[in-house]
Amino acid sequence: MMILQASATIEREPGTSIMVIGAANGHAAGQQAIAAVNARLVERLDWQDVGPSLSQHTACSIIMVETEGTDDDILVGVLPRIDAFAAALDMPVVVALEHRSIDIVAATMLSARAQLLCSPTLSDRVVALAIATEQRGAMLVHDVVREGEAARLHRLNEEVARIADVLARLTRRSGDERPVTHIVSDHPTPFKQEHRADVVIDAAEVRRAIRARRLRDQHFGSGFFEDPAWDILLDLFAADLEGTQVSVSSLCIAASVAPTTALRWISKLTDSGLLERHPDPFDRRRAFMELSSGASRAMRDHVATLRRAGLPFG
Repeated sequence: MMILQASATIEREPGTSIMVIGAANGHAAGQQAIAAVNARLVERLDWQDVGPSLSQHTACSIIMVETEGTDDDILVGVLPRIDAFAAALDMPVVVALEHRSIDIVAATMLSARAQLLCSPTLSDRVVALAIATEQRGAMLVHDVVREGEAARLHRLNEEVARIADVLARLTRRSGDERPVTHIVSDHPTPFKQEHRADVVIDAAEVRRAIRARRLRDQHFGSGFFEDPAWDILLDLFAADLEGTQVSVSSLCIAASVAPTTALRWISKLTDSGLLERHPDPFDRRRAFMELSSGASRAMRDHVATLRRAGLPFG
């Protein structure tokens, strides 16, 4: 008697398809990163081709945008089209940009769907494409019965090990690059909203707390006290009290970390409902960030709690 056993066959999609749009400056690094994550470049579009040709590429899995060296007016005109296309198809986007273009790119592309890489290294690109590949679901499972938990864990471990090996090799080749950092938790913690209308808070007090945090770096060096989420909230809280507006590029400076890391945190805090983005009505190349009403109340409640406990703010 022949006994048939159900089994799961795990296969990797033969090359995640990536469409590259934009300048040729990052072409070499982009191609290396695409190869490192076992993906394939299906087409490269110039800026002038985005309008008429973009809708013909619904089969690609990821969009990679190279903005380095591109004129601001071109970015203002084209990036909204790319964002709308990616949003319609729920497609991950990886954007390489220069520091001078932070406000222009963030005004359109700041979302959980897009990864914004400021002056990226090769390692930055590899990590971003690996994350985008995972978002898109590049691993296909063909099985007679549902894949078991053990098989899924085994597959995940193999993928993590592969990416770690690629990054290790890249790091050995470029020892001057900063190590890749990761966000520990991707799950926002809900905050308690108990507004205290009787609490009087001086913006100068918040600015002094920010300055005190920065003074630590003068004595211990940079990189030991990085807390970008809190630095971002503090800067926007001070701006909220002052009635001033904060651009994305200014907020990146306030975060006191690398711009790519700051942009990641700004996007994360926005998706969590703590920050809100508002376009500049006079200049569509720029957007302003501010605390959401809930986050503003939470900051005030935090100050009230500290005062009741006799603790300093900072």
